[in-house]
Amino acid sequence: MWDYTDQAKEHFLNPRNVGEVEDADGIGDVGSVSCGDALRLTFKLDADGRIADAKFKTFGCASAIASSSALTEMIKRLTIEEAEKISNQDIVKFLGGLPQEKMHCSVMGKEALDAAIAYYRGEKVKEGDDDEHGRLICSCFGVTEGLIEKVVRENNLKTVDEVTYYCKAGGGCETCHENIEEILEKFKDEADRTAPAAVKKAPEKRKLTMIEKLSKIQETINTEIKPSLAKDGGDVELIDLDGDKVIVALRGACSSCPSAGFTLRYAVEQKLKEFVSDDLFVEEVKA
Repeated sequence: MWDYTDQAKEHFLNPRNVGEVEDADGIGDVGSVSCGDALRLTFKLDADGRIADAKFKTFGCASAIASSSALTEMIKRLTIEEAEKISNQDIVKFLGGLPQEKMHCSVMGKEALDAAIAYYRGEKVKEGDDDEHGRLICSCFGVTEGLIEKVVRENNLKTVDEVTYYCKAGGGCETCHENIEEILEKFKDEADRTAPAAVKKAPEKRKLTMIEKLSKIQETINTEIKPSLAKDGGDVELIDLDGDKVIVALRGACSSCPSAGFTLRYAVEQKLKEFVSDDLFVEEVKA
């Protein structure tokens, strides 16, 4: 029996945003019923170019439902550019984790999001022998070389079993295992070639004093974070700074939003890391 987090159980038992958005700006279809998992993601933008509504329909297991439900919550109120930065690992983190054997459900969610964004932009979803998909590797589940390379690269996979967990390839007759091993070996060779450059230390940044850090945090909140949240009736207040822990309180619409955790990570914490220090992390208090 799979071990699910409380957050994953909640999104499975009480999925959000089930259905299909009318007159959708973005439509993404991935998977197939014959392979056991299929997902349609649709979204609609508001006048400001932010995702106002997102819904899903899925044929799949509890993890597929939970991942799809979480994804629709995560992308609401984001711009297209912000939404496309979401990775399958972000979906997993939003759910507090998934069983490793079910990681492919988070990948399917990311694929659906990419497909819906491509639809919105009028881009053709690549098929056949191109850089994105390439040759068919796993005929049992219809998994191409391009998808395997993508999940290996983005999730730092090392074994055939891990590849199976993330995209199902190799989980059927196993005749494709040799080809999967070749792909893994190629990425290992690339990592080995780039290792010397990767381990070079970047020049160290001057360490900020506590006063300087506090000042830059407040400035970033005022200029980079508050204006974005205000568009949706939300706000954030700096409460305290304890070392690298930034303590904040969400206000307005953000305080009761079901996606508050995602807002803290992407709208607040990531901005503080970008403009102040990579060492910062955010903690919310109900104040």
